[in-house]
Amino acid sequence: MWNQPSKERLARIPKLYETEETPLQEKLIHLHFFIAGCDWYVAEFDGEDLFWGFAILNQDFEMAEWGYVSFQELKSIKVKGWLEVDCETEEAWRVRKAVEVEKIRIAQRWAKGGKDNEKEDH
Repeated sequence: MWNQPSKERLARIPKLYETEETPLQEKLIHLHFFIAGCDWYVAEFDGEDLFWGFAILNQDFEMAEWGYVSFQELKSIKVKGWLEVDCETEEAWRVRKAVEVEKIRIAQRWAKGGKDNEKEDH
C-alpha cells in the first residue's frame, strides 16, 4: 500500500459504533483509499483491522454502499502485480462530513445541503 496511514492518524478515527447516532450526512470521513476507479471513505475503525465507511467500486455509483472493509484486504490489493491501493496523505485529505465528499454525495443522491434524495438543480 502506498501512503499507509500512520498509527497516530488511525488513532484519531472514532471506534466502531461510536458515531452510530450521527446521521450519515454528518459522519466525518477521516481517510480516503483509492485505486483504479475504486474509492473507500473511512468513518470508523475498530483499532485493529476493520474500517466502516462508504465504498464505490469500479465507479459504480448505483451500487455504492456503507459497510465494512478490512485494512489487511485493502493492503493486499494489487493490480497487474504492481499497482497498489493508495491512501490520501494528511496534507491532501481534509477530514470532512460525508455530505461534503462529492462522490459520496453523488452516490447517495444528496443535495449539497445534505437532505436525503433531494436532487440538485442544474
